[in-house]
Amino acid sequence: MAPEREAARERAATGAGTAGRPRVRLDQPQPRRRRFLPEYDPEAFGRLSERIARFLGTGRFIVWMTVAIILWVVWNVSAPRDLRFDSYPFIFLTLMLSLQASYAAPLILLAQNRQDDRDRVNLEQDRKQNERSIADTEYLTREIAALRAGLGEVATRDWIRSELEDLVKELEERRSDGHGGARVVFPAERPRGRDVDDR
Repeated sequence: MAPEREAARERAATGAGTAGRPRVRLDQPQPRRRRFLPEYDPEAFGRLSERIARFLGTGRFIVWMTVAIILWVVWNVSAPRDLRFDSYPFIFLTLMLSLQASYAAPLILLAQNRQDDRDRVNLEQDRKQNERSIADTEYLTREIAALRAGLGEVATRDWIRSELEDLVKELEERRSDGHGGARVVFPAERPRGRDVDDR
């Protein structure tokens, strides 16, 4: 038993697994893999593609492209024969224009995709903000309704004034009814029991 345990300890110490493969250590980072493709920063490439797409969509690009094509055609038609680099069917010009178009289309699509992603994020943030605003509005509406209900039970200045005026009128009427000048501020206490006025 002891030799088997020691062999297992040695395998564990050297990192060999049960199948003879080296054991993967989880407490250390793995070495970097070799990449055959060039690495690039997608964010920087996206910003560059947006700049190019923005330039391709301007009038300045159309003017410069028109000027370049006119100069190309004029040079290859009117220059001496040995200085011309693209004779009449202008095959090289066609090739350059199709090459420019083949690069412009994916760059424009990449810029549109990035704009769509930004719009999606903005839309999500606007939706969350609207939900918060609706929740705040509902909370404030409930609070205002509770305050109105509470204010309905609170005595206001006008109500107290009207009650005092009614009491003063009632006191004046009692004094004029023949109580003989004796001022009765508080009426006598009524006997307890059912009151006709309380119905």
